[in-house]
Amino acid sequence: MTEALRSLPPVDALAAQVDAPRAIAVAAARAVLAERRAELLGGTAGEADLVARARAWAVAAERPRLRRVLNATGVIVHTNLGRAPLAAAAREAVARAAEGYSNLELELASGERGSRHDLVAGLLCELTGADAALAVNNCAGAVLLAAAALAGPDREVIVSRGQLVEIGGGFRVPDVIAQAGARLVEVGTTNRTRRADYEAAIGPRTGAILRAHPSNFRQLGFVQEVEIEELCELGVPVVDDVGSGVLADAIETLRDEPAVRRSVRAGAALVCFSGDKLLGGPQAGLMVGSAEAVAAARRHPLARALRLDKLGLAALEATLRLYRDPECARREIPVLAMLTADEATLRRRSERLAAAVDGEIVPAVARVGGGALPLLELPGPAVAVAGNPDELAARLRAADPPVIGRIEEGRLLLDPRTLADDELELVARALS
Repeated sequence: MTEALRSLPPVDALAAQVDAPRAIAVAAARAVLAERRAELLGGTAGEADLVARARAWAVAAERPRLRRVLNATGVIVHTNLGRAPLAAAAREAVARAAEGYSNLELELASGERGSRHDLVAGLLCELTGADAALAVNNCAGAVLLAAAALAGPDREVIVSRGQLVEIGGGFRVPDVIAQAGARLVEVGTTNRTRRADYEAAIGPRTGAILRAHPSNFRQLGFVQEVEIEELCELGVPVVDDVGSGVLADAIETLRDEPAVRRSVRAGAALVCFSGDKLLGGPQAGLMVGSAEAVAAARRHPLARALRLDKLGLAALEATLRLYRDPECARREIPVLAMLTADEATLRRRSERLAAAVDGEIVPAVARVGGGALPLLELPGPAVAVAGNPDELAARLRAADPPVIGRIEEGRLLLDPRTLADDELELVARALS
């Protein structure tokens, strides 16, 4: 072992054989030599081509960490894969905004300072019927800001026990209320909450009622909850966290998700929802509601900490504009197109993919994902690829661009629902 350690080349000698910028070549040499020393000391070392390792390390280091991948999992709003893919119009808007400077906070007509909050507020009001609107960086931030603005220190927020939910990453409703500085008042039971429970809890210190949609699970059986219309009759500001943000409420598949327009019509002070789930846009937290409540949120110091950047605003504006024509939105926004893809389209894609990869067309079930519609199943064809599924999955992840499928019943499946037509050839190339 001692002799093997002494025979390791110096960092500079190994780096000189790596075709990469000096800093990367040196970092590659150091990383590979450290790895080799660990192997020797651990007694697990065999033969090793250190130059090849260093060159591979350098190639990987120069590749962007955030990369495009091809989603063949059949999970439409895939959190690990960046949730909703953007429409072409949104991608183009991001490119334009990134090209140089922009009027992010400048009123071009007057030459005076403007507000980024005004860039999408009008569109949100137009599409939802709300009096005012605000966009922040995600839905969790929107709920936090809403609770802080309407309740805040020494005030109370009333929440049904059945809605004290936890979403991905350990984000819990009670923690949001605490961070907003308000005191949580729980009402009802886990499975049943009545109007009378809320009425009994309302007092002089009540700042708001929070209704949190249990987006990533469902309660079945002996359950009861108070609808948004009744909550808004209680004389207390209502914050309605509807989760995924359904504006395409004419699509039958989305009927079990709460529609934003319904909560606005009911009179909720603030309706909070995501921009990057079923709405199909970039990561954003959207708030629509009364002029007074939105103004309170805009004035709160958290509004600056949670504000959306220019690229997110550009993508969001372009996505919202598509909703002015519901049929255009269904066709152009990828999430909506995937949800409503017909059997003929999916069959055609499957046949192309199966022929290209020598696979077998099998029945499968796709999912919405992203914590939305957890019980919804989307049946359709998928392509099963012959071979060891774990080895195939690893090979596909190493492709450029990487392809992510799913392993089911000992087979690697490629689901065409979440692949665009122009991506089928890329998947076939990765497998060949």
